[in-house]
Amino acid sequence: MKKLTLPILLGLITLIVPAAIQARDSAEFVQTPYEEQKVVFDFYFDEPSKIATALYWLRSLINPMTEEPYNIAPDFHDIKVVIHGTEIVTVAKKNYEKYKDIVERMRYYAEFGIEFKVCALAANDYDYLVSDFQEFIDVVPSAITEISHWQQKGYALIVPKVPIKKHAIEDIR
Repeated sequence: MKKLTLPILLGLITLIVPAAIQARDSAEFVQTPYEEQKVVFDFYFDEPSKIATALYWLRSLINPMTEEPYNIAPDFHDIKVVIHGTEIVTVAKKNYEKYKDIVERMRYYAEFGIEFKVCALAANDYDYLVSDFQEFIDVVPSAITEISHWQQKGYALIVPKVPIKKHAIEDIR
């Protein structure tokens, strides 16, 4: 049997590969067969207001699933949000007026069964009691333990990254 030399092998590849790759003129929309989601979000931000942007990550998970071809209502998903950074102040009752829009978005999601959990260790750092939080909040012993628990139960972990926006979309498009 003859050995294939590198130039012969490369020549064969250049003949075979283009036939195997279908040429396209543009991107193609692919309808991934998504199913009901089991997700735990890890919210830990250096600025309380960043939770507003992080909630768009939640929306980005839910909204496509409610549309064709999936038609899966939000309450069919199992989603937890664990809060343990500076954003903890947004769900304290005493700060409602300052963070009203954020709280109402979270309350809206909670009505669909999304669970919002605050770390008791972080709450203690801020001198908050369980009674200091909005009614849709569950206080759990530890954010890290909570996240680990749900991951061990098969939940996907999503950690929203919320950088400081330096450019308007219109400027860089």
